[in-house]
Amino acid sequence: MSSMNDKFTVHFWGVRGSIACPGPETVRYGGNTPCVEMRVGRERLIFDGGTGLRVLGQNLLSQMPVEASLFFTHTHWDHIQGFPFFIPAFIRGNKFHIYGAVAPNGATIEQRLNDQMLHPNFPVPLQIMGAQLDFNDIEVGETLKIGEVRVETAHLNHPGEAVGYRVNWQDYAAAYITDTEHYGDRLDPNILKLAQDADVVIYDATYTDDEYHHPKTGKKGWGHSTWQEAVKMAKAAKVKRLVIFHHDPLHNDEFLDRMGEDVKAAFSNSLLAREGMSVEIAPSPRAIMPAHAKV
Repeated sequence: MSSMNDKFTVHFWGVRGSIACPGPETVRYGGNTPCVEMRVGRERLIFDGGTGLRVLGQNLLSQMPVEASLFFTHTHWDHIQGFPFFIPAFIRGNKFHIYGAVAPNGATIEQRLNDQMLHPNFPVPLQIMGAQLDFNDIEVGETLKIGEVRVETAHLNHPGEAVGYRVNWQDYAAAYITDTEHYGDRLDPNILKLAQDADVVIYDATYTDDEYHHPKTGKKGWGHSTWQEAVKMAKAAKVKRLVIFHHDPLHNDEFLDRMGEDVKAAFSNSLLAREGMSVEIAPSPRAIMPAHAKV
């Protein structure tokens, strides 16, 4: 039997984009904004701190003390608003290594997380957090070493900039690519590099092609892609499994059910991300736990 140190698993704690949207129409896929946890060998990696990070924090309370690396793609609200509610960060004895690129205006990841917790926006400052917080400014394009894990980085096409990540461990790889917009008929070489031959690619497919190209309400320039472009990318990069992510808050469960059928018809080894879902990459690449599974 394999131990946890032999595994590479991906856990989805928040899968929505733009704004949290809890309610009766989003029960099956979830309403929390982006937060994806990867448990890779001995390492725990967390990607983005949307409202799903609060849910992950509740889960971690039974596993104290915790050490993890937290990677931010960028700091638009939907990717950071869970951070002030991440309870393990307030508990002494825990340790979090926090990574993010310097913003175009020069603000570091520490400055931006600090600023959202200042009065009058939030009642307590970041400095109240009792855990050890180790902030790291990354140079996009560099490869980071986290124990036995290598994390590659690349620029994404998003207003205000964003970073994509590829996690490599042993012979396995998973890519986290959100928020990004495709370039017309040309595939983004940065995305292709992150996704090439990956076991799992989590990709921003906020819109459908019809929504993106709509003559009156089109989304070109908004910084997000479509599921059709996700399929093109997955085929070109020879991705083993494609996970559609960053669901539009206007897409209810029924809409996403239909989208999932369309995606699967176009790329058979694909699925739509659901809050609470787990995907096991190693040692069993085909294992998927249902959305209601306990993780």
